[in-house]
Amino acid sequence: MADSAAKRETDSDEPDDLSLKVKRPKFDNENGRGVGAKDSEPKNILSGFSVSKVLSDSAREKNIFVHGKLADQEAVIILEKTPIREDTLAELLSGSTLKLELKNDIYSTYRLQAPSHLNEIKTTVVCPATEKHVKKYQRQESSLVEETGEDYRSITLPYIQKQSFSMQWVFNILEKKAEADRIVYEDPDPKVGFVLLPDFKWDQKQVDDLYLIAIVHPRDIKSLRDLTSEHLPLLQNIFQKGKEAILQRYNLPASKLRVYLHYQPSYYHLHIHFTKLGYDAPGCGVERAHLLADVIQNIQSDSQYYKTRTLYFPLRADDGLLSKFKEAGRL
Repeated sequence: MADSAAKRETDSDEPDDLSLKVKRPKFDNENGRGVGAKDSEPKNILSGFSVSKVLSDSAREKNIFVHGKLADQEAVIILEKTPIREDTLAELLSGSTLKLELKNDIYSTYRLQAPSHLNEIKTTVVCPATEKHVKKYQRQESSLVEETGEDYRSITLPYIQKQSFSMQWVFNILEKKAEADRIVYEDPDPKVGFVLLPDFKWDQKQVDDLYLIAIVHPRDIKSLRDLTSEHLPLLQNIFQKGKEAILQRYNLPASKLRVYLHYQPSYYHLHIHFTKLGYDAPGCGVERAHLLADVIQNIQSDSQYYKTRTLYFPLRADDGLLSKFKEAGRL
């Protein structure tokens, strides 16, 4: 149940040389997020990485997920090509070298070698990686689950309660013990407050793929299923102040934003996603994303709406919750 879906699998495009600029690793936890650092490492910490296998990759999304060992510890490394930015386009075109591959009438294809500072690979390191991490990043088939309110109480909730999903990294953010310098906006109110900060999937270099997360201060709300009319002031506060903060910081109006919740979420502390409308963010499809505006209206119509209604969501083949639904004869 990760925010970022697993990708395709092949090793043909794996870089031969990892001496390209490597950003300081974000040591991930089992819930899909780590504590980041903004500075680059002065040396290549990946020079001793031993590749075991490629978990998945995507030519379309230009990334690759690799399992191996780093300093005798299990590790997963995620390599992602950074986007081409408009503000560097002139330098990219004038400062690169070209090698002709094909010419036919008006059409020409070249191999372009960009200057090193415009040819970065965003690198995320998960170390030490557990078996859960390896499974999380490995390509898996998914199944669409139909969960009634009773299914949630009898299958999903007991499963969640038995899992050891640590929320310490969330509390570190809320308590300013980590990532404090990344916070875009905060309302410190303990009941309706939240912190707004960039998601690690966004490199913060261009607004076209803007992606921020609002993490609520209340610690007793796990997911969409817990929301009732009691939480309307919290949801409305996030909706309004989150949009205002993004307009002020990034000059992006509310009409250009997609504001939504995931169900199932990747971690069980209520958080809300803010993305640029034109950005095809992972997990923004109809089978998982619920627009915050719709959530507010549904709860206004029926306080128990999300306690009782049937919800649909995808689960990967290796997800333990999927096994529980199969055991219960619900799939």
